[in-house]
Amino acid sequence: MTDILINYLSSTRALSEAEINFSIQFFKPAHLKKGAFFIRENEFCNHIGFIASGAVKAYAIDQQGKENITCFKFEKEFTGSFPEFVTQEKSRRSIRTVEDSLIYKISYPDYQYLLAQVTALNGILKSVIEQEYKQKERYLLNYNNRSALDKYRQVLSCDPTLVQRIPVQDLASYLGITQRSLTRAKGQISKINVL
Repeated sequence: MTDILINYLSSTRALSEAEINFSIQFFKPAHLKKGAFFIRENEFCNHIGFIASGAVKAYAIDQQGKENITCFKFEKEFTGSFPEFVTQEKSRRSIRTVEDSLIYKISYPDYQYLLAQVTALNGILKSVIEQEYKQKERYLLNYNNRSALDKYRQVLSCDPTLVQRIPVQDLASYLGITQRSLTRAKGQISKINVL
């Protein structure tokens, strides 16, 4: 499975083969069952990871004890609470698997050492953080202040993987609607497609 990480690093065209082979030794495999925590809210963020297989959700718990999901990550994506990882603070959100997953994680000390040895990794990590920012901005633009039906249409056209792989209750939380509203929106879309 390290081939997935090797292929990802190769696809960036930023590292030599020797730098890739040196870098991957710092990423340790973590086999996580569905529902397992990768990072817990209010615990120090000691690692980030690369998803080789599976999927995760990132969320915070509100005052009513409800999950507010802010993003999902899938294969060939990095996951973690990047700001808190870099500053070595407690995470403001939890990251939990929604499928059995294999995540290659790197600890903060190994991350620091690796960046000092392979400076080209800075460009890759900058790109990962930029992607994270773009994903959050796209989420805000696409899913704020819209009806449940419009949100569901948007997810169908822009993020169909979510509909295929994410449980209904998690997708509803991500869209900021109730499960009932999501079910109703699905029904309306089905009726339109039948006509």
